[in-house]
Amino acid sequence: MSRYERWNSLLELLAQQGRLTVEEAADTLGVSTATIRRDFDELSQQQMLMRTRGGAVAQSVSYDLPLRYKTARHAGEKQRIAEAAAALVQPGAVVGMNGGTTTSEVARTLAVRIPAGAQITVVTNALNIAAELTVRRNVKLVVTGGVARPQSYELIGPLATGVLQQVTLDIAFLGVDGIDAGAGASAHHEGEASVNNLLIGRASRVVAVADASKVGRRAFAKICDIGQIDTLITDASLTDADAAAFTDAGLRVVRV
Repeated sequence: MSRYERWNSLLELLAQQGRLTVEEAADTLGVSTATIRRDFDELSQQQMLMRTRGGAVAQSVSYDLPLRYKTARHAGEKQRIAEAAAALVQPGAVVGMNGGTTTSEVARTLAVRIPAGAQITVVTNALNIAAELTVRRNVKLVVTGGVARPQSYELIGPLATGVLQQVTLDIAFLGVDGIDAGAGASAHHEGEASVNNLLIGRASRVVAVADASKVGRRAFAKICDIGQIDTLITDASLTDADAAAFTDAGLRVVRV
C-alpha cells in the first residue's frame, strides 16, 4: 500500500468513526504504529485531521477530501465507467464535464478515443480536466471562469455561470458525491451544485457517472432531481434493487 493509499484509508476511517487510536489504525491497515504516527503527524500538518494523544480526530474537511486524495478510490471501477461513457461521444460532439475523479477519468479516456482527424468540443469548469485536455489537438477546450475550489479544482460562482449560460451541449457527464433515486444528485458544496445544475441544464443528454459507493448517498447540496438525468453509468456492484429504483425513475442504467 502506497503512502497516498494509506492516507486515503486513514481519512476515510476518520470520516466514518470520528476518531482513531494509533493502534486501531495500525491493526486495520496492517502497518506499524510508527508508520501510523508519522502519517497522523503529516496529515495534521496539512490540516486534514487533528492530532490527539495516542491518535487523531476528524476535521470537517475529511468529509470532503481534496481531489488528490480520492484518485486511488475504486480506480478499476472508474476506468470501466469512463470507457462506457466515452463510447457515447460521437466525433464533432460538444461535451460538458464537471469536476471529480470519475469525470477526470472520462476526460482522459475520451481524449485518446477520438478518431484521427476528428474533433470534439469540451466545456468544463474543472481546472485539472482543462490541464489534461489543453494539449490535445483534437479537443477544442472551453473553460468557464470562476473562483477555484481547492478540494475539487472546480470553478464556481457568477463568473462560471456567465459562460455556461451561453453554450449548448450535446451531452454532459455529471460527477456526483451522492445519487439517490428519490433525492436526486448531490454535491458536498452548494457552489459546485449550482454550477453543475446549470451545466446539465444546457445539455441535450445528461449522463451521471458514479461508482456504486455513491448510490444511495445524499450530500449536502442538491444538484438536480433524478428526472433531469437520462443515464446512470456505474459499476457492476450496484444491486438489482438499486438498479430497478433508477430504472423505475426513468433512467437507463449501465453497469460495467
